[in-house]
Amino acid sequence: MEDEEQLRSFMFLMTYLLLKRRRDVSSADAQRRSEIQRRIRHRQYFFQRQRRMLMMMIAGGIRSNVRIRTRPWTTTPTTDWWERVVMTEFQPSDWLDKFRMSRETFFYLCEKLRPRLARQDTSFRLALPVEKRVAVALWRLASNIEYRTISTLFGVGKSTVCRCVRDMCHAIVALLSSTYLRSPNEQELEDSAQLFLSHWGFPHCVAAITTLHTAIITPSNNASDYANPAGWLSVLSQVAVSGRGQFWDVCASFPGGTDPADIFQNSSLWATAAEGGLSPAHPPVFMGNPHRYVLLGEPCYPLQSWLMKAYPEEKGRRASHAGLTEPQRLFNRRLARGLRVAEEALLRLRARWQCLSKRNDCGLDVVPTMILACCILHNVCESHGDDFKVEWQVEVSEAESPQPSHKQLLSTTTDESPAEEVRQLFCDYFEQHSN
Repeated sequence: MEDEEQLRSFMFLMTYLLLKRRRDVSSADAQRRSEIQRRIRHRQYFFQRQRRMLMMMIAGGIRSNVRIRTRPWTTTPTTDWWERVVMTEFQPSDWLDKFRMSRETFFYLCEKLRPRLARQDTSFRLALPVEKRVAVALWRLASNIEYRTISTLFGVGKSTVCRCVRDMCHAIVALLSSTYLRSPNEQELEDSAQLFLSHWGFPHCVAAITTLHTAIITPSNNASDYANPAGWLSVLSQVAVSGRGQFWDVCASFPGGTDPADIFQNSSLWATAAEGGLSPAHPPVFMGNPHRYVLLGEPCYPLQSWLMKAYPEEKGRRASHAGLTEPQRLFNRRLARGLRVAEEALLRLRARWQCLSKRNDCGLDVVPTMILACCILHNVCESHGDDFKVEWQVEVSEAESPQPSHKQLLSTTTDESPAEEVRQLFCDYFEQHSN
């Protein structure tokens, strides 16, 4: 009995030793395989690193043997281009060509927009300075080039460029509209009337109303609504231009196929003008009697006592001018001359900010704000006396699609009854002063 107990204890001990030996051998094998794999990975990393270094040396050697003749600042690394070249080496002509404004106006704009554009540095990255954010956005508005190109030029991400454009346009509308896009006061109304008379030969007028079509990419919904009379897709804006060629009122964001008369009759400008808001409290005298100032409009608008448009001419028919008297034809010529102030203002606007003259690839949620921002920037540059280069205007005139013309409003149901009497007063004025 005692021998059996000893034998059983011995067998248990031997079994335990064998199992422990097996576990030790398995653990040693696993550690050995792990070490072999670690050495293989280390050697692969070492070889890959050597390969990358060799490729960099080869690429560096190739670049060092190739010289491309460009302007000096185009070969500067992007991390240094803005801080050193633009801020210290740009000449006045460079500021005007690239940002469409003088250096002084640029920094004035930055200070005005700082409350909305300034960002705080974080532990992960430094915030872009306000000046650089404004420069990125202005470059886009002035050139309409791709975000990728601007991203490479300024050394920022493509999404950062998009965000800079969006943020600056919203900041301009929010902070500068009350100063540069507002209803005129009495002195400004009088000054505009004097300019219309002295420069454009039309008396007792303070503004011209016209439309602007901005080409867009095909929208995802209701694309047919954006087809304008010329057949291409656009966003339609209504603008009021003073005698100085600056914008007083802008209504954007309408599909290109919208009737301009519907936009005008539902705008705040219509309500203001109809209530006498564009004339002094005591209307000035015209042709011996007090009359409110008038606006000039295209044939697509309804005739009002405060909105003058041309007498309808049915060209191409046998009795093309038989229905118009000589004073009426003279009125049409003078009105067409007065409308030129709006045409020239829009041409300068599109030439300075080419995002409005070329097809705009931004979304429909951004385009209306961009149009408003460009109109405000136009007023800022004009009021600060910044130079305007004629070659910009020539380039846009040759490159862009012509602005669509809208059909004249033949129906007289929306015309105001006293309006014809006011228009006849202008005919009498031009007839008296034509001799």
